[in-house]
Amino acid sequence: MLIGIPALLGPELLAMLRAMGHGDEIALVDGNYPAQEQARRLIRADGHALMPVLDAILTLLPVDDVVPEALFRASVKGDPSLADPVHSEMEAICAKRAPGRKVVALAGADFYARVKSAHAIVATSEPRLYANIIIRKGVIYPPETEKP
Repeated sequence: MLIGIPALLGPELLAMLRAMGHGDEIALVDGNYPAQEQARRLIRADGHALMPVLDAILTLLPVDDVVPEALFRASVKGDPSLADPVHSEMEAICAKRAPGRKVVALAGADFYARVKSAHAIVATSEPRLYANIIIRKGVIYPPETEKP
C-alpha cells in the first residue's frame, strides 16, 4: 500500500498506467467482455465493479486534452443513441475527475475495434451489461507550463 494511491490499484495496474504514453488508451471492461481474447495486455481486477476502478484510475491518469474526444463508452446493443443507467454513472465519474471531457458513445463494432487496439484492457467483475469504457491518456504538464 502507498500513501495517496487508491488501494484497489494493484502493482500490475499501477505499472501499466505508468508505462503508458501520451495517446495510449486503456479499456475498462465488464465481466462479460471477451477481454482474454482481445487484449494485447490484460490486467485482471477480479472482485471489483467497474465504477470504483474507473474512479481510482482517473485519480492518477490524465485524460488527453489535445484531442476533441478522449473518453469512449460502449453502447446498448451497438446503438450509440441508446444508454443504460451504468453510462450515466460513468459520465458522472468522468465529469468529476476529467471536467469538461465528454464521454462519447461508440457503435458496437467501432468500440470493439478500439478496445482491441488499446494499450491494455482491465477486466473487472462488473455484472452490468455495456459497462465498458476507454480512456486516452494525456500528459502531465510541468508546473511552469500552461495547458493549451
